[in-house]
Amino acid sequence: MTPRRRPEAGLAKAGACVMRPRPPGNGAEVCRTPRGGGRRAEGAMSGLGRLFGKGKKEKGPTPEEAIQKLKETEKILIKKQEFLEQKIQQELQTAKKHGTKNKRAALQALRRKKRLEQQLAQTDGTLSTLEFQREAIENATTNTEVLRTMELAARGMKKAYQDMDIDKVDELMADITEQQEVAQQISDAISRPVGFGDDVDEDELLEELEELEQEELAQELLNVSDKEEEPPVKLPSIPSTHLPAGPEAPKADEDEEALKQLAEWVS
Repeated sequence: MTPRRRPEAGLAKAGACVMRPRPPGNGAEVCRTPRGGGRRAEGAMSGLGRLFGKGKKEKGPTPEEAIQKLKETEKILIKKQEFLEQKIQQELQTAKKHGTKNKRAALQALRRKKRLEQQLAQTDGTLSTLEFQREAIENATTNTEVLRTMELAARGMKKAYQDMDIDKVDELMADITEQQEVAQQISDAISRPVGFGDDVDEDELLEELEELEQEELAQELLNVSDKEEEPPVKLPSIPSTHLPAGPEAPKADEDEEALKQLAEWVS
């Protein structure tokens, strides 16, 4: 007769928890895992986790990697668009070629053309989505870089002004203003004449200058009156008689001499 197997043995082999009653006096039960069953259970659970994706998470791609991957996919889709457009033109030419001669072949070509147009429309939509996603990542990357730069600039400005105090700045500007006033006073003192001219009355100098001007004006008036009293200069009168005419004898003698020579030559 085969001995009856206890149910706990099968549970222990599977690594399950077996409830055993505590000794009399305590009604609570205790869960005891057979030796080696816990490790087997943990291994089984970890295998299930890896199977259903609950294992260790992989590190995500950087924005630059994602942008590069999107660009590569966009190139593939653009090539697919060009291929589909060529196929559509080919099917359209096939349909035109058969026309009414072979309606069956023409209809098949048009059906293939419709399917290709649907694929082209889907590809266009997918490409637009990828372009939008890439632009969004690029904008996010740019904004992140701008924020980093602004944060760096803010830290640099804070470090530049950390040793400055507004009260000290006001005191410094007040000192500079005071020194400029002192420098102006020193320049005025240096440029003021010293040792002569202090005992001269300005009014007396003006009166003397006015007397000199009056004397010069009187002298000019005297010179003008003297010029007016000088007698006028008499010019010679124009003669009324006619001048004698110049001699014409030499011209007549020349004519007579020419006539004599002509007569001698003729004779």
